[in-house]
Amino acid sequence: MKPPLGTSGVDMAANYPQAVSSGSSAPTAESDVIAYLRTNPDFLMRHPDLAAELTLLPRDFGSPAVVDMQHALTNRLRVEIEHLKAGQRLLVGNSRANAANQARVHAAVLALISATSFEHLVSVITEELTLLLDIDAVGLGVEREAEVGAARLTGFIGGPSAVAGVQVLAVGAVDQILGADQDVILRAEVEGDPTLFGAAAAGLVCSDALVRLRVSSKAPMGLLALGSRKPGSFHPGQGTELLAFLARVIEVTICAWLDLPE
Repeated sequence: MKPPLGTSGVDMAANYPQAVSSGSSAPTAESDVIAYLRTNPDFLMRHPDLAAELTLLPRDFGSPAVVDMQHALTNRLRVEIEHLKAGQRLLVGNSRANAANQARVHAAVLALISATSFEHLVSVITEELTLLLDIDAVGLGVEREAEVGAARLTGFIGGPSAVAGVQVLAVGAVDQILGADQDVILRAEVEGDPTLFGAAAAGLVCSDALVRLRVSSKAPMGLLALGSRKPGSFHPGQGTELLAFLARVIEVTICAWLDLPE
C-alpha cells in the first residue's frame, strides 16, 4: 500500500503497520486517506504547497451576500505559489545560462591570449570565436583613415590577403552604428548587415551584439560584431559586462601585437 500524499514510510508504519508489512502494491483507499487526515489535522499546515494542488469546495453560508473569505484566500495563495515557482524557474534558468556564457567567454579569452602571431589572433577572432561562443557569425570591422599609426592593421584588412570576417568601415561608421555615447548595443531581431559580417555570413544573422573596439589612440576605431541565427539570442535586457570584458581583451592583444601606444 502506498503512503498517503506528503507522508513518509515511517509515518505510515506508525499509523498503518499492517499496510506497511503486507507489501501490497494496491493504491491507497480513500478511507485510509481520510483516516490519516483525521489523525493529522495539521497536515496542510505542514505542507502548504499542497493546497495549490487540491480542489477545495467553497462553503455555503446560505446567502449570496456572504463571501467565503477562506476560499478566496486559498485561491490567492495558489496564484502566489505559482508565481513564486515561475520566478524560481526563471532565476535558475538565467543562472545556468549566465554560467555557461561566462565559461564560453573565458575559453575565448584563453584562445586570444594564446595566439602566436597577429595573423593568428585575427583568425581566432574571425573564425574560432563562432565555436567558442556558440554563435553563427563574427565580424571584425576597422574604420579606414588616411593617416593612422596602425598601418599594419589597416593594410591587413584591406590588402589582397584580407580574410573573411574582417571588414573595412567608413570613417565615423562606428559612431553612426552605436551612437557616440554607447559602446555596446544588443539587437533581438535584425537582418544581418554585410557591411559588418561580410556577404557570406550576413544571411545567417537574425540577432546580434555590436561592441566598440578602442585599440589605441593611434589606431582607427573598431567594431566587434557577434551574430546568431536565432532571434532573441541577444536582446537589450541582457547584461553587457562579459561582452565588454571580451572586447577589452581583444583591444589589449591587438595593441600588443602591433606595438601601439595605449
